[in-house]
Amino acid sequence: MADTTTYKDELTREEVADRLQELAREIRSGGDANISVGNKVVTLSPDAQVTYDLEVEERSPMLGGRREEIDLTLAWGVKKEKE
Repeated sequence: MADTTTYKDELTREEVADRLQELAREIRSGGDANISVGNKVVTLSPDAQVTYDLEVEERSPMLGGRREEIDLTLAWGVKKEKE
């Protein structure tokens, strides 16, 4: 079974940068990562190797106005517990 928690908001550039830095700190910590998703905190257990996928889309003004978008996907196997 897969649980999905989503959250979408409109933030300032500064707020977005703060959220990305918080995410980076949690992943860098080496332990469990407590990720804020709206008003909920999700605890994840990233392994040492993480798949990083970054996609940038630039839409032409001919398609209803210029727009840019970044999709960032991070994926990993769950960190193994020490026995």
